[in-house]
Amino acid sequence: MYKANEIKLAEKILQLDKQRDALYEELARTLGPSAFELLRMMQNRVS
Repeated sequence: MYKANEIKLAEKILQLDKQRDALYEELARTLGPSAFELLRMMQNRVS
């Protein structure tokens, strides 16, 4: 059986995943095809 804290963490990850999807959709609407390119560029800078 999973502990309450583990379940809460899993739920939070799912919520963040949904939020990420929504934010990416907004970026894609704004930038079109170059949204993916910008996102990858930003990820590489942070890494």
